[in-house]
Amino acid sequence: MINNRHSNEKNARSTLPLVIRNQFDELQKRLGIHFNNTSLLYNAFTHSSYVNEHRRKKFTDNERLEFLGDAVLELGVSRFLYATEPNMAEGELTKLRAAIVCEPSLVKFSNELEFGNYILLGKGEEQTGGRMRPALLADVFEAFLGALYIDQGMESVTPFLETIVFPKISVGAFSHVMDYKSRLQEIVQQKNNGQLQYEIIEEKGPAHAKKFVTIVRLGETQLGTGLGRSKKEAEQEAARHAIQELGNRQAEGEN
Repeated sequence: MINNRHSNEKNARSTLPLVIRNQFDELQKRLGIHFNNTSLLYNAFTHSSYVNEHRRKKFTDNERLEFLGDAVLELGVSRFLYATEPNMAEGELTKLRAAIVCEPSLVKFSNELEFGNYILLGKGEEQTGGRMRPALLADVFEAFLGALYIDQGMESVTPFLETIVFPKISVGAFSHVMDYKSRLQEIVQQKNNGQLQYEIIEEKGPAHAKKFVTIVRLGETQLGTGLGRSKKEAEQEAARHAIQELGNRQAEGEN
């Protein structure tokens, strides 16, 4: 069975047009990731409609890799959140992870990487705009992670996520799903440390794309700074940084 599978992968690779293989070579170069088994890479971008139109060439669609990639992504994000959000409760971690791995987020990641340009589609799916279909783009992102995991393990998946996904978490791109201000207020009230105050200290950019810089103080002590496209978003980001700062201080005190 294993030998037959490898034989099918080799056949699929050899029957792909040279121009497509060259495109995938370009993708690997652009990403700085080189697959040991390029058939896995091709497989990750192969839609079922392409398989149906090339049955004699024994291509395999990306649905199984998508299934694996979904689990790999959840693991990678879970490990990151566990390490970087020590003060976040289990329910909050689950909510934030769900926002990161949901379809709209995966579509953004996929579009950022221009994955839509590389999907192997059947003619019918191509003509009906499948290349830009959100569900398809999200699936390809997960399938790519599944392929990378099989080919090189988490040792390569984690650096990839550190480049594409984790920075967006760190700058608060998902802060809209978390009420950090309420969480910070709860922490302060538990210790009766004083009154929180938020202050806009700067407005950046033109009127149509203005950004706000906000600081949050506990008494006279500045705890966090936030940048956002609205005052509310900037305050949430400042509160998130403040929670991290209080966590760091607590850890230092325990040490």
